[in-house]
Amino acid sequence: MSAQEQMSMFPRIDERAVRQVVAKELKAYKALRVAEQNRKEQQEKGIEQLFPRLQASDTKNILKARQIERALQYSLDEVERQIIEEKYLSTSRVKDINIYLDLGMTKDQYYPKKKDAILQIATALGII
Repeated sequence: MSAQEQMSMFPRIDERAVRQVVAKELKAYKALRVAEQNRKEQQEKGIEQLFPRLQASDTKNILKARQIERALQYSLDEVERQIIEEKYLSTSRVKDINIYLDLGMTKDQYYPKKKDAILQIATALGII
């Protein structure tokens, strides 16, 4: 069986859709991290619920945050993690050109590394 035939056995991945889903989840992750810190702070102060709760989703949110944290920590190499942190987890909006220049990379080195990082995260989270 040729490599082409082997590759056709796997469904084609819509990389744009994967990137959009991963970016959305990483953006939500920023809020989930803050929510977890706030929850711990409230527990330390003996406060059960400081703000009105419209949805009971603590367990799901905690699990989601832990799994994203694990994906970031264990599925990426150092450069991939830096790219993801600067691009998606920063509090400011950062352009790709600024990231790859800060990392001392060329455009041709950066984009494949970013693509690999996104696919690794998507795989680790079971998105693909």
